[in-house]
Amino acid sequence: MIRIALPLALAEVGWMSMGLVDTVMVGHLPNAAVPLSAAALAQVLYNTLAFGVGGILLALDTTISQSHGAEDYPAANRWFFQGVLLATAIGALLMSLYALAPLGLRHLPTERAIFEAAIPTLQALSWGTIPLMVYFAMRRYLQAFNHVRLVAAALISANIVNIVFDWLLIFGHDWRIGGMHVAWAPLGVVGSGIATSLARVYQAVFAVTAIVIVNKRNRYGLLDHGLLHNLRPHWHSLRKLLALGVPSGATILVEIAIFAVVTSLIATLGPVPLAGHEIALNCISFTFMIPLGISAAASVRVGQAIGRGAPIEAKAAGWAAIALGGVVMLCASITFLAIPQAISAAFTHDAPVIAAAVPLFFIAAIFQFCDGLQITAIGALRGAGDTHSGLITHTCSYWLLGLPLGIYLCFHQHMGARGLWLGLCAALVVTGFVMLNRWRTIEIKDKTYHG
Repeated sequence: MIRIALPLALAEVGWMSMGLVDTVMVGHLPNAAVPLSAAALAQVLYNTLAFGVGGILLALDTTISQSHGAEDYPAANRWFFQGVLLATAIGALLMSLYALAPLGLRHLPTERAIFEAAIPTLQALSWGTIPLMVYFAMRRYLQAFNHVRLVAAALISANIVNIVFDWLLIFGHDWRIGGMHVAWAPLGVVGSGIATSLARVYQAVFAVTAIVIVNKRNRYGLLDHGLLHNLRPHWHSLRKLLALGVPSGATILVEIAIFAVVTSLIATLGPVPLAGHEIALNCISFTFMIPLGISAAASVRVGQAIGRGAPIEAKAAGWAAIALGGVVMLCASITFLAIPQAISAAFTHDAPVIAAAVPLFFIAAIFQFCDGLQITAIGALRGAGDTHSGLITHTCSYWLLGLPLGIYLCFHQHMGARGLWLGLCAALVVTGFVMLNRWRTIEIKDKTYHG
């Protein structure tokens, strides 16, 4: 489990690092509260839709991993190509939604300067959507075939690309090279969106190259029948991917959407609370990426074991992933309790923003452990073909418990952003223990490979 989970966790950290680096660099612009708030709105809206709708592609974890476990490579290849077709369609749909998003952003009860910077940043992020979705599908293939180091390498190197373009585009430069004068104006927070899109194009190209190379070396037969033949729609496979993937995507959408709603509510409190929320949200999203990578490894290991007809191994793989997720997030809790001021100061030197962020780190420390349990249990369940339990649990805990409680504490008890975060904390504690119990009680022996 560790051998597969470690590179995937690094890959997820690499994915989150793009937003984290963007936030750090934007936080060093003049009057940091406004650009940080604009970045928060653009990133939350983009990630909510990209992870939620794009989460449909998580169905490939189940289908490709089980096919690989059964050594049914033609089936695994078929699932991959249908996933690429689905990813392209999802990317086009998301770009259409992002084009309409400004209609809603303009009605938010927040400062005009914030959404005027957030809208072009969102549009800049949008241009990298189709490469991102196709990369999601290609990543599922690589990790199901145990080429997890290539997954990590794609995102780590993409982060280097993102850092370079952030530096070039956010701040602008004025150089003299030889006798030639080269200068361009800073693009500010919009430059961070452009940099991220360019990095996503790069990682898609990296993944294509990696898949071609590993297929030639290992003779998986991915391109034996030609690219055009393989990319024809296979409607039965697409229907099965949607049947498995829609609940997975909806589970992620329910979870991320609650953070988007909370961000929108905090935006009504002003730029300083929103900027503090953005710093804390980036940090908990960063720590969440590690158990998210472990969750992906759980899907692969459980799916491969089921494909081999080894239910005891599948169950053990799930427990190993859950234990790892819990330990990692306990370490995150200790860190947030120990140095919240130092973490906040790494993002900005604005004292009011730091003061707004520190109390949120204390609340985050409470729910980190349960967050690690729930996401790794969901990954294990996904490998076994259960994509509905997480959706039901998240919907009830977040929307029926967490959000109403958070609104009450924020606006009626006048706790501000802290109240909304306490609502999220309650929801995550409940979700963690419910999903843990679901994995404990699921019967793996009845889950068999069907190609």
